[in-house]
Amino acid sequence: MELPSLSTDRLLLRPWREGDLQAFAALNADPEVMRHFPNCMSREESDSLAARIHAHFAEHGFGQWIVERRSDGAFLGVVGVQHVTFEATFTPAVEIGWRLNHAFWRQGYALEAARAVLQYAFAHLQLDEVVAFTVPANLPSQGLMQRLGMQHEAALDFEHPRLPQGHPLRPHVLYRITRMQWMEAQT
Repeated sequence: MELPSLSTDRLLLRPWREGDLQAFAALNADPEVMRHFPNCMSREESDSLAARIHAHFAEHGFGQWIVERRSDGAFLGVVGVQHVTFEATFTPAVEIGWRLNHAFWRQGYALEAARAVLQYAFAHLQLDEVVAFTVPANLPSQGLMQRLGMQHEAALDFEHPRLPQGHPLRPHVLYRITRMQWMEAQT
């Protein structure tokens, strides 16, 4: 199956290539990028995550795309949608997520890429809803969720089941947007 690419004015969201693993590993090893995650990833852990992303694309036809800048091909990070792989009150669900090199933060790239992904999720994949979640301290990510038109669902905030009880990153906030809300905002 040929995997889709998405395009915006400044960005190309494309399928993975073998050469992306090194840049992805550097992204996942950056303490600034990973500060709202339990830990930085080793190369082996990063490659394992990339393999799971590839498997998701193979099974579902969508996932986390590589984001590169069209003007120079710079690797910015990953943005995409994938099935939530743990049980919670809001699952089954498809989540949107992003992870960009901090050199490219606060330039509108994450918003631009995430808008393209939501457009694809709702117009092409015909998803009914997309969720996003993060730790309460990750205000920049929550701000992006809000700029995308996502609504905080405080009643569905949750304790991340993959982290141990008492872990400081276990509490998560949940945002969501329906296809109807997305389409109404586009008119």
